[in-house]
Amino acid sequence: MTGPNPETIMQFLFALRSRGVTDARVLAAMEQVDRGQFVKGLFAERAYEDTPLPIACGQTISQPSVVGLMTQALDVRPRDTVLEVGTGSGYQAAILSKLARRVYTVERHKRLVRETGALFRELGLTNVTAMLSDGSFGLSEQAPFDRIIVTAAAEDPPGPLLAQLKIGGIMVLPVGQSDAVQTLIRVRRTETGLDYDELLPVRFVPLLEGLGRDGA
Repeated sequence: MTGPNPETIMQFLFALRSRGVTDARVLAAMEQVDRGQFVKGLFAERAYEDTPLPIACGQTISQPSVVGLMTQALDVRPRDTVLEVGTGSGYQAAILSKLARRVYTVERHKRLVRETGALFRELGLTNVTAMLSDGSFGLSEQAPFDRIIVTAAAEDPPGPLLAQLKIGGIMVLPVGQSDAVQTLIRVRRTETGLDYDELLPVRFVPLLEGLGRDGA
């Protein structure tokens, strides 16, 4: 499988930096993970554009600059265990795998879990586990987590996810009551409570309870 040419990579990284992705470790991880391997079919030729693209099950692969900004805000350390809610294409989890000790990613669509699990194995990402689960409840059997990232928008940060965040941990997620008005926020859990930072306006699919009815 051939990857992008060096000029395409340079343009891709330049677009990330120009939109505020400046963390050297995040940029290195995004250079290592070929987005083209996560975009199939008609949209494959647009894999290196800074734009969201459709994937199976009515989901999207996020805009690379938003992936980079979310990853940067998460401030993942090499010994961290990370929970991702909303596997989607698997692109975000693959980038996290280059930064963290362990990544658990949960997805409500069986087809996406099957396809991303196969892709992670193909890419040799042995520290990523994809699981079929209702992400709004987190993953209590592996909690607590150093970092949690949510790639779908809720009206408020889900209580079960906040409860599964370690003291000193960070969660990054979009919140908002409609598709049109969402804000990416960072939540830090401290000894005395929760600190919230608003980061930037975003648009994500809604965080839905239950498993998807994709039948595959």
